[in-house]
Amino acid sequence: MEFKHEAIFCIVNSGYSEMVMDAAKKLGARGGTVINALGTASKDAESFFHITITPEKEIVMILVPTKIKDAVLHALYKEVGLETAGQGIAFSVPVDSVVGLSEGAPTSPTEKATDKAEK
Repeated sequence: MEFKHEAIFCIVNSGYSEMVMDAAKKLGARGGTVINALGTASKDAESFFHITITPEKEIVMILVPTKIKDAVLHALYKEVGLETAGQGIAFSVPVDSVVGLSEGAPTSPTEKATDKAEK
C-alpha cells in the first residue's frame, strides 16, 4: 500500500507551537492543529534525560505529503527538539486516506481501484 500523506505529531512545551509550524511551513506544510495538553513524565525521567519536564504541553498535528515528511521531522528536531527550550519530540504515522484537502478528491487504495475500473 502506497501512502500519499503522513500525520506528524510534535509534542512541545507550551508556547512553542508557533516555532513548530514555522519550521514545517518552510518545507511545504500548509497548516496544523494545536491541542493543549499536560505532560505526565516522572522525576525519574527528568534525572535520566537531564532535562526539566514542563507539565504544560502543546501537541501540534500536521498533515504533510509523504515526500516531505523526513525533511519536516528533521527540521522539528533542529528547531524544537529535546536539546532546545521547546524540549519537543515528533513522530509520524501513515495516513491511508484523506478528505477535505483542496488539492483533489479523496484518495485511498480502494477508491483508486474503483476509479480505474470505471474508466
